[in-house]
Amino acid sequence: MTHEPTGLSRRLLLTAAAAGLALPAIARAQEGSAMRLRFLFADQDFTATLEDNPSSRDLLSLLPLDLTIEDYSTNEKIAYLPRKLTEEGSTPFGEEAPGDLCYYAPWGNLAMFHASYRWSRGLIRLGRLDGGSAPLLLRGEYPLRIEPLA
Repeated sequence: MTHEPTGLSRRLLLTAAAAGLALPAIARAQEGSAMRLRFLFADQDFTATLEDNPSSRDLLSLLPLDLTIEDYSTNEKIAYLPRKLTEEGSTPFGEEAPGDLCYYAPWGNLAMFHASYRWSRGLIRLGRLDGGSAPLLLRGEYPLRIEPLA
């Protein structure tokens, strides 16, 4: 003996099937949405797009931030965070380039590169500056504002 589903059961099955198809698309759309930051210091106003990794998401959880940005060496600007970010999932990376936004775990600071550099242990790439590294060429120490970009 076979049992035929009622009309209500068919509708429920169709609704559940449609929702099952829609949920992965919604999740993909959320994953695909870029995480972006806005940086302001002196007369500089620029943005960065973050990679989707645990350290970048941890940085987002701290925003907005008011820090101090300063020169370090001849190729980067740094800003110390109020606490260390997670290092979960961090691995060595390549294709280092000016415009990279990184986190240096041993010191707990952001590192924004405006010239060539090489990966070193403890460096985690968070993302890239959207318009290049030119805003970082302004030398000196300044108040820095970092906020999420909607």
